[in-house]
Amino acid sequence: MKPQQARPSFWRSLRMVGWGLLGVRKHDEYQQDLAQVSPFHVIAAGLIAAVLLVLALVGLVNWVAGGSA
Repeated sequence: MKPQQARPSFWRSLRMVGWGLLGVRKHDEYQQDLAQVSPFHVIAAGLIAAVLLVLALVGLVNWVAGGSA
């Protein structure tokens, strides 16, 4: 009897992308994530993370520059 596969979840994909951006991940957890995520979820999570990163950097630059644009 095969062990039942967990359904792919978007939240798990977001966590996986977040840890990937930080560059810290245990190998066994990485392997477990790969078995339980959907490629479409990972792409969407990556795009969301990229947009949030760009917005955070733009906000930081505006804040440091005194808000004068």
